[in-house]
Parts: sequence; structure tokens; C-alpha cells
Amino acid sequence: MNHRTFGRTGWSVGEIGYGMWGLAGWTGSEASSYEAALERAVALGCNFFDTAWGYGAGKSEQVLGRLAAAHPDRRLYVATKIPPKDLRWPSRRESTLDDCFPPDHIKEYTEKSLENLGLPAIDLMQFHVWEDAWAKDDRWQRAAEDLKRQGLVRAWGVSVNRWEPWNVLETIRTGLIDAVQVIYNIFDQSPEDELFPLCREREIAVIARVPFDEGTLTGTLTKDTRWPEGDWRNTYFVPENLSASVDRAEALRPLIPPGMTMPELALRWILEEPTVSTIIPGMRSVKHVESNLGVSDGRRLDPALRQQLRGHRWDRTPTEWSQ
Repeated sequence: MNHRTFGRTGWSVGEIGYGMWGLAGWTGSEASSYEAALERAVALGCNFFDTAWGYGAGKSEQVLGRLAAAHPDRRLYVATKIPPKDLRWPSRRESTLDDCFPPDHIKEYTEKSLENLGLPAIDLMQFHVWEDAWAKDDRWQRAAEDLKRQGLVRAWGVSVNRWEPWNVLETIRTGLIDAVQVIYNIFDQSPEDELFPLCREREIAVIARVPFDEGTLTGTLTKDTRWPEGDWRNTYFVPENLSASVDRAEALRPLIPPGMTMPELALRWILEEPTVSTIIPGMRSVKHVESNLGVSDGRRLDPALRQQLRGHRWDRTPTEWSQ
């Protein structure tokens, strides 16, 4: 596992981390499978794990807490997120700080996450939705600074709403945010426009999430793909999104080098961007862990191929189903 510096925190984190949303809200998340996957990830050198209270109302945090307790000799970096008080993902333009992150809510859910994790401090606590209009509201600022001063949170981050990388720029300029989590993949290249330059300037860590576009860039979806009732993907891959996504993935197939899979290509494309500190693919099986972490081998994409992939940028606007 190759490592990168996590912004101004100075932490050395594996460039492939572990996204833990798949432990809740997705079918096929059996404990025996994901627990084995987590153990295998640690054995292969993964040291950055991203979860949230919202992933199963604390269930995913509890799983991560047990993993950390089982490896007291390993430095595992723990990142989690405070849910918005109104439990609406994403926030809306009309959402206020009182709707989502009043100071008492920030404190309450930090304490809940600490209890779930069984840890004395959280390495990275993130706001799970965000509106840049809140940037100068000193109430969240004081709450975040107080929890940091108390030693309960070591660093603060923002998980940016889907397809809105611009919606955190003023917040970064407050100097209180250490990391930004943003959707970045072959299709979603827009963070390169404004967000990444500012992150480089301010030494802000970047966590690249959704590297496979919720599954599109695994190359396994078809226009007839369906999931069991209750699976989150049914609400995201509505017919108009599923059809367009499959068409986009199929257009990529001719560019995949011999001996490489589409998921590998997707990860290698992101690793070419030095602003990214770590990528957090969701992984629920040992097979996924081994294939994804195996991409951290220092091999580079051919520059001509990377340039061709730039032509597959897909600028999208948030909709009711994009969540």
C-alpha cells in the first residue's frame, strides 16, 4: 500500500481507504462477509476507514469500533460524520444551520459517535451535508473548535453534497476545515475546476468518494439491473439515470487496456490526481478488498489514455433522485 499525506494534519494514510456505507442500506451486506473484508484490508495495509452515524443509525460505527479495538497495535485512522438534524440528505438551499447542525446537535452526535466507536477521540469528524451559506456562522465554528480543544475531535471535515464541489469553498477559507470529501471519478471531474486548486493552496486533505459512480464504473450494470426491495440503489438508479449511466459505461469499454478491469481503470484514473489524499471505495467482500487495494502499486496510466478519459467528463445537476 502506497501512502499519501492527509493535508495539513500530516497523517500518512493509505491511498486506498475503506468506505463503509455499504454496510447499511445496500443488500448483500452480511456480517460474516464484511467483517472478513475489513480484517483483510487491515492485513493489506489499509489504515483509513470512513463511516457515519447515518450508516445504519450507528451500526457501521460500531463495526469500525470493534475493528479498531481488535488492532490496538495498528494506527487506524477513523473518520465519521454527524447526520443533519432534519435527517435530509442532501441539504437544500433553504436549509438553515438550525435545521441541520445547531451547536447542541454537533456536540450530541459527536458523543454518540464516540460511544459507538468506543474511542477516546475521533480522528476526522465530518458534517454529512453542507451549505456554504453557513460558512461564516460562528455557532458551528465555536462548537467545532470546542470539541477539538477538548481533544474529542482531532480534525474537521465536510462531506460535500453530490455534484456540488463548489458548495464548500467559503467554508474552507474559514481555516477551520481540515478535509473535504467529494465525489470524484472518471465521470465527475468538476472538483478539478475550483475545489482542488483551493485545497492545494490551503493544504486541505481530499477524500475521493464514489469512485465507481455507485456501481456504474464497475461495468456490471445493465439497463435491466434491479435490486431487492429496500436497497438504496433502487432510489438512485431510476430508469432515466440507469439507462444513461449504462450507456456511459459502455462507451468506456473500448479504452480499457488489456488485462485491466473497469474498476481498476476507475481507481487508477483517480490516483493520477495528486490532490487526492485517499480514495474510499465501498467494499463488502475479501475479493473486493484484494482487487481494490491491489491497485496501490505505483503503476501509472498512459498519459494518452488519461487524456482520452477526460473526454468522458459528465457534468450533472442535482435532482430529486440524486440524493
